[in-house]
Amino acid sequence: MRRTDRLFEIIQILRDGQLHRAQDIADQLEVSVRTIYRDMDTLVASGVPVEGERGVGYLVREQITLPPLNLTAEELEALNLGMAIVAEAADPDLKSAALSLAEKIDAVLPTQTVAEADAWKFAVYPFADAARGFSHMSTLRAAIKARQKLALRYRRIDGTLTDRTIRPLHMEYWGRVWTLTAWCETRAAFRVFRIDLIEEARALPELFVDEPGKRLADFDPTA
Repeated sequence: MRRTDRLFEIIQILRDGQLHRAQDIADQLEVSVRTIYRDMDTLVASGVPVEGERGVGYLVREQITLPPLNLTAEELEALNLGMAIVAEAADPDLKSAALSLAEKIDAVLPTQTVAEADAWKFAVYPFADAARGFSHMSTLRAAIKARQKLALRYRRIDGTLTDRTIRPLHMEYWGRVWTLTAWCETRAAFRVFRIDLIEEARALPELFVDEPGKRLADFDPTA
């Protein structure tokens, strides 16, 4: 598992707000406790509000959400796409400027306690990862608005390709990486997909309506 993927998994573990021992996290992710200590230091340095210490445990008391900067989700998407493109340019001055701009954007994201399905800032992913997901944004956003099912081809963290039929419900921003919360009809369960790992997203000629147990309001991110 890549380090960035492991950090993502740690966030998923911590988002329940409970205290987790480093040893338990290490056992779950099949790495050493020393590795978890280093990962926690990285998360703290990235602005994720992790509390705790070695030998006691770690938790997240508050989440960081999309900022009230008079930016719509589409505008923030466009800003990140622009930074992703410039950051991959050969010009070192432009690359430096893109990284500096990203740090300034990250710095003004305010913190507050939010309900489930709100976004988290997670600023350790490289721009190249973010850029891979932007090509699917318009399809995903349109399907969420239209309540339209999607055929999804998804590459799991271990590299395995899977084909799913999903009900797209909500997109979340994690600081340069977006995720899609959906009801997966293939697995008959909620799933959270990293958008940069989506290989193909195709709208199906079938709409869906809210059903108990399959709505965004029914999604429990700690389950």
